[in-house]
Amino acid sequence: MALCDTVQAAHKDIEVTNVSKRDRILDAAEALFAERGFDGVTLRQIASSAGVDVALANYHFGKKLELFNAVFERRAALLNQSRLDALRKVQAEQADSGPSVEQIIEAFLRPLELTQETADPGWRHYLALIAYVNNSTYWGKRMMSKLFDDLVQEFIAALRQALPTASDQDLYWCYHNLSGALTLTLAQTERIDTLSGGLCQSSDFQAAYDHMIPFVAAGFRKVCGANAS
Repeated sequence: MALCDTVQAAHKDIEVTNVSKRDRILDAAEALFAERGFDGVTLRQIASSAGVDVALANYHFGKKLELFNAVFERRAALLNQSRLDALRKVQAEQADSGPSVEQIIEAFLRPLELTQETADPGWRHYLALIAYVNNSTYWGKRMMSKLFDDLVQEFIAALRQALPTASDQDLYWCYHNLSGALTLTLAQTERIDTLSGGLCQSSDFQAAYDHMIPFVAAGFRKVCGANAS
């Protein structure tokens, strides 16, 4: 092998190693932030969990806040796109009459179930982290608004068409209640496990969304207009 080829191969190996270690740091941070919150974990603990030196974590991300931001932003675009794709699909399928409230709510929620049921545990950690952020007076407005408001407005617009007599105030309050139910589901606190004596489980994502979708749709109908589609 020529010297230049050897050097290029070595550089490629270094790049792969660095990317792999960077991803390991993100994965470890995602799991720990989801479990303990921002204040409950140190950068050194994250580095230890990732199997890297803390200096490497500092090199890639700087301070813990920058790492937290990187973790939260990493999967947001993919999650948003999957939900937007689901909305566009049902809008295309119901082009004449427009999608029903149930179909819109399902497009908003069902992609979350599918990500929670994947083999990648990182998605469950990420969605639990969303619950943590969404429930925080400090993080909620700053981070949720930045990454998710545009998507939410797309769904509000679709619901506005399905509920033409609804006031914007009612639509936003209904979304507020949807967000609360979703946050508790994403958090997987096991509260329902204890309350139901094991009859229901917070890890049963299909059951959670199967119940949440008609429940939320009925709430929108009741508050925003019983005669809507």
